[in-house]
Amino acid sequence: MALANDYRLIEVTPVQPAIGAEIRGIDLANGLSSDAFAEVRRAFLENQVLFFKEQSPMTPERQIEIGRMFGELHVHPAAPHLDGHREVFVIHAHRDSKIVNGGGWHTDVSCETEPPAATMLQLHVLPSSGGDTLFSSMYAAYEALSKPMQRFLLELTATHDSEHVYRGRYKDRGVDDAERTYPSAVHPVVRTHPETGRKALYVNAGFTTHINELSPAESKNLLGFLFRHVENPLFQARQRWAANDVALWDNRCLQHFALWDYWPEERKGHRVTIKGDRPFLDA
Repeated sequence: MALANDYRLIEVTPVQPAIGAEIRGIDLANGLSSDAFAEVRRAFLENQVLFFKEQSPMTPERQIEIGRMFGELHVHPAAPHLDGHREVFVIHAHRDSKIVNGGGWHTDVSCETEPPAATMLQLHVLPSSGGDTLFSSMYAAYEALSKPMQRFLLELTATHDSEHVYRGRYKDRGVDDAERTYPSAVHPVVRTHPETGRKALYVNAGFTTHINELSPAESKNLLGFLFRHVENPLFQARQRWAANDVALWDNRCLQHFALWDYWPEERKGHRVTIKGDRPFLDA
């Protein structure tokens, strides 16, 4: 993990030994120079999730522009988007919400064959308290397992489904999904990060339904163990949001959990997601 004085254009302050850093010294609403982007990208790969503090509201166009610096943008298969901007996913929970986006530990859209590499979220409206987001390092989760368990998991693949997650989920926000088919994919239980080369656990309670090489009973018990394992606080960082904070996280090596502990208050923001590649294991 890099130290703050290793950077010239941004201030990087690690928040936990395993994961996360706060970023100051730049305002994303003003855009990113190529040199500043290079430092942000480096900090992103080293820390897995970045929390940009003391930010101004980004326009949708600016958020899309910065997202595209990381790669082509992803369009969510189910969620409502901002009018005129299909790439911008509107995060919104309020008094009348039946569900909240991001509740429960998950990796964004891991049900796709090529799941998103990264997600950038700015929250504009916040409750008076609560609404934090937890992040858990899947590098740390994998590395904390015993060597025999690591070797066992390297031989396995898992199915990630989304029908049970998305069907009817956004009905109260005007989404009619009667004609939609939602994705399903098979991924390695442990994946190699394509840029860092590190191994990360890649199953999550939101989308992973079973391990393909095991019996139903074996799969249920192993997944139950792994889902509990990733909840270890030693692997985690917690984002306590201030208005217009931005979080940028790496879906290839972490999971997150948005707490819905603020009902009936409101929480709202805009999210863009960067396309990724097909998960692989370089054993």
